[in-house]
Amino acid sequence: MAGLYIHIPYCHAKCSYCDFFSIPRADSVDSYVDALLVELSLRRNEIAQSFSTVYIGGGTPSILSEEQLARLIEGIGKTVDIASLEEFTIEANPEDVTPQWCETIKRLGVNRVSMGVQSFDDEQLAIINRRHSSQDAIHAIDTLRSSGINEISCDLIYGLPGQTLDSWKHSLCRLLDFDLPHFSSYLLSYEPGTRLFQQLKHGKVEEASEELAQDMYSYLIEEAARRGYEHYEISNFSKLGHNAVHNSNYWRDLPYLGLGVSAHSFDGHVRRFNANKIKDYIDCMSQRLLYCKVEEETADERHNDYIIVALRTAQGIDLNRYMFNWGTDRCNQLLSVAQQFIDRQQMTLNGDYLAIAEAHMLISDRIMVEFIV
Repeated sequence: MAGLYIHIPYCHAKCSYCDFFSIPRADSVDSYVDALLVELSLRRNEIAQSFSTVYIGGGTPSILSEEQLARLIEGIGKTVDIASLEEFTIEANPEDVTPQWCETIKRLGVNRVSMGVQSFDDEQLAIINRRHSSQDAIHAIDTLRSSGINEISCDLIYGLPGQTLDSWKHSLCRLLDFDLPHFSSYLLSYEPGTRLFQQLKHGKVEEASEELAQDMYSYLIEEAARRGYEHYEISNFSKLGHNAVHNSNYWRDLPYLGLGVSAHSFDGHVRRFNANKIKDYIDCMSQRLLYCKVEEETADERHNDYIIVALRTAQGIDLNRYMFNWGTDRCNQLLSVAQQFIDRQQMTLNGDYLAIAEAHMLISDRIMVEFIV
């Protein structure tokens, strides 16, 4: 089981909180699509397993024209058996979702859409430079469903500038009223290099207090549980049987191939990454030259990678796997460090799994750091 990730770095506009690599223009898309297909042909054999998932992310993949999207997916289909995929996801922005777009992705084999809603408050959307309105998001969800696309996931952000607990409750409940199979919810992070970080630095916006963030998180997990969602990863919630398969494989440390600028890959042993220079990437692919570089990792760094991804999940660290990979002594040391958190009910030990307790996932970074070597 392996995943294929394809990065589309183009956007209509740059959201003020976004630190993913993307550019607010689309002048080289045609050449970039060609380059993606060349890279797939060059690197497919890095992954021994067949692909069970494909994920087209960004950026904004829904910025692609129908012809560009068809050329990309039909090209992928020459290497990947799309009909046998367990999950084929594309990210979209609400303003791009039309009946014609829905019919196009269905025809091409996409069976899941992940959409960035972020808020149902138009003032908050404007502050973070989103182009859609709350009504656009509502219309997009209705359009997806009326087109027969039911595997829908939407993102919400809490801790937005000016957001109160009541306005967060309104946005969350508005989304949950759709009874979607999956949704993701993130605490806003002010990342260096983003416009929002600069606004915070110059006093133009104010970060949500730790107390407010905790109240928002507490309401999130309580209301999601009441509506029948499983909180299976720090930021992800699903109805039974609707976990995001592609992303879950990341957290299970399974192999994946990442294509395009800024994409990362893992073949089960070696990690590779692509730099974020679009022109250089296109030039390399036009000459059929590899653009990726090996990401050298020490044994300790490999250990830390596992700790970080495992403790993001509700299941947590598989102690049998941990002992197999790092030995009995290190496993005993892990459990010794964990005991303080277990005593404070911040972590749980259920059989062979060590996990962060749901109520304390918001402070997961403070807990994880104690296990990093």
